[in-house]
Amino acid sequence: MEKIQTRLFVIVIAAFLFQSCSLVPLTGRRQLSLVSDADMLSMSYGQYDQFQKENRMSSNSADTNEVKRVGRNIQNAVTTYFARNNMSQGLNGFAWEFNLVENKEANAWCMPGGKVMVYSGILPFTRNETGLAVVMGHEIAHAVAKHSNERMSQALVEQLGGQVLAQALKQKPKQTQQIWMGLFGVGVQLGAVLPYNRLQEGEADRLGLIFMAMAGYDPHAAIGFWQRMSQKAGKQPPEFLSTHPTDKKRMTKIIAAMPEAMRYYKK
Repeated sequence: MEKIQTRLFVIVIAAFLFQSCSLVPLTGRRQLSLVSDADMLSMSYGQYDQFQKENRMSSNSADTNEVKRVGRNIQNAVTTYFARNNMSQGLNGFAWEFNLVENKEANAWCMPGGKVMVYSGILPFTRNETGLAVVMGHEIAHAVAKHSNERMSQALVEQLGGQVLAQALKQKPKQTQQIWMGLFGVGVQLGAVLPYNRLQEGEADRLGLIFMAMAGYDPHAAIGFWQRMSQKAGKQPPEFLSTHPTDKKRMTKIIAAMPEAMRYYKK
């Protein structure tokens, strides 16, 4: 009897998770989605504003303008890509914003809704505007492919028993916020960073190359950037690499995706 009950429980949970899945519109992959877009955007905007209040934005006008310029160029590319593929509704509610924070960590992230934050510590790795486009294109790709929603949903199942986001915020606000900040490697003292899985990384690599190419940046720059990040990582990798694993297989896939990206490239 106990075995039967266990099997029924597993079946019910499996059915629930399957019904809670959605398709990544850009790739067709099925992903877990327990959090509504509205809830994700609401929390994103609140947390992004809070981050800006608690951290010092860069006073370097040249670097800040570069971040905003690259961000707008990639934003336009994403908007065009979605329109061409009849998926413009996937960007509903986006309120794009691009900022540079004064922080020595080599890090960058994009919260749902196009809220991008670049850390000044990653600029020595990007070296120039094209290198910066590699980073921002990749991070924006994670956002528009709704990887944050997917990872938040997984965390809610694993850590909070599958509670919906609104309920979790009411009952366990501190733990929920720790999970959220861990999605992006923000303030690692709050909790463990939740790494992207290889499927999500592969999607962000491929889409990021396409977006930067459409924005007028040579996607080949991605190879040099990831190599520099890997070579300088040492025993304690930058926060950016803790959520973005770099290995030979991944580099091989990036090189394999280059011909497709180059079809979108216009100098």
